[in-house]
Amino acid sequence: MLPFPAFIPAHYQPEEKDLISMNSHMKDLETTINQLAKKGKGILAADESMATIGKRFEALKIESTEDNRRAYRELLMSTPGINEYIAGVILFEETLNQTTSNGMKFPDFLRSQSILPGIKVDKGLIPLINSTDEQATQGLDGLNERLAEYKSKGACFAKWRAVYAVSEKTPSRMAVKMNANSLAHYAALCQANGIVPIVEPEVLIDSNHTIERCAEVTENVLHAVFHSLHKYKVKLEYIVLKPSMVINGKQCPTKASAEQVGKMTVMVLRRTVPAAVPTINFLSGGQSPEEATANLNAMNMLAGNPWNLSYSYARALQDYCMKTWKGDAKNVSAAQAIFLQRAKLNSLASLGKYTSSLEKETSFA
Repeated sequence: MLPFPAFIPAHYQPEEKDLISMNSHMKDLETTINQLAKKGKGILAADESMATIGKRFEALKIESTEDNRRAYRELLMSTPGINEYIAGVILFEETLNQTTSNGMKFPDFLRSQSILPGIKVDKGLIPLINSTDEQATQGLDGLNERLAEYKSKGACFAKWRAVYAVSEKTPSRMAVKMNANSLAHYAALCQANGIVPIVEPEVLIDSNHTIERCAEVTENVLHAVFHSLHKYKVKLEYIVLKPSMVINGKQCPTKASAEQVGKMTVMVLRRTVPAAVPTINFLSGGQSPEEATANLNAMNMLAGNPWNLSYSYARALQDYCMKTWKGDAKNVSAAQAIFLQRAKLNSLASLGKYTSSLEKETSFA
């Protein structure tokens, strides 16, 4: 068996039954996207795999048991007032099937707080064959059936992540094309099931590339993604784009300012993303909480953007909260206060109203 998902032919077209199904779900898609695209609100990514959250827990000496994972995610979702800043939460499959301490299913609990439940549907990354240091995303096999199951359990939007390593030779044309087709195939299946797809092409920042090189790669990636979305007849009005920001690599000796990140990110988006896309919710991709907030704010300081520019952060929303909680029930209230403040700051950034002086109000040290 080849160690990557089956390649999707360029001539693929959704079957007629899929198009009919999507049209019948149009009202569901419209209702969901209208809430996810609300100004001043973002999406919480709480969909870390067991391996990922296990590493984060381990660093804080928290045992990664099912109950601890459930308790931590309940802490996030039950934060008083969080629905002022969070429109939806991306869940891991384990959480979708869990209940709160009061016995309510998490999707039902979120809806009771006027927050939409979503679900991560990809099955993670595997090496891309005949390539070096590149990865492909698996999970298309059986996805249609899984989407129907997830919807029956309350999920109304989904997420699929593709990653692109940056070097002088990568991403390769093969990786760009394959990931674009996988993202588009996934998005078409989501819409056919009445589920809004989050399309997540992440240009990794683990190398020493400059912000200019990141802009070049991001433009090529987004061009390919939207070309494939068009081929697969995906309705752009009912997707959430979740890209990485245009930013220098972590090992680059020249660090870009927030103003540079904002200007170059918006420049690339204007060249590649149709105005039909209602909302672009960025991933933080290894940035510090403060950097992710400042960079988002810089984008929203620029006038004339046709899309809502907001956030879909994981660590940039959760980091200080988790460090405050430490797995101890007595720290829940303090951790929730930190989480609420971080969400509020990003809400302000999504409106172009954030200033760094507001960070002083955050009590985490």
